[in-house]
Amino acid sequence: MSGDSTLTRADLAEMLNRQIGLSKSESAGVVESLLEHICVALEEGENVKISGFGTFSLRDKRERIGRNPKTGIEVPISPRRVLTFRPCQAMRDRIARA
Repeated sequence: MSGDSTLTRADLAEMLNRQIGLSKSESAGVVESLLEHICVALEEGENVKISGFGTFSLRDKRERIGRNPKTGIEVPISPRRVLTFRPCQAMRDRIARA
């Protein structure tokens, strides 16, 4: 992983390169392909469950009234679709121990 605290696509590709021995371009291709499959599934309205990691799911939020905290003026918030991630129990336990 790079010096900062963010795991990037390049970091994932580098790990594949080191641990599995794929070339750098093959490693980058595997990472890109995996992320593309996840994106396409979500675009088509499917949930994505990765065993031992968690579930990405879509939620449709209905229209509601929000309030501008600075002025107090009520503003309608339009309906939208949001992406949520729910880690599996094993992941939550692992993070809690870290």
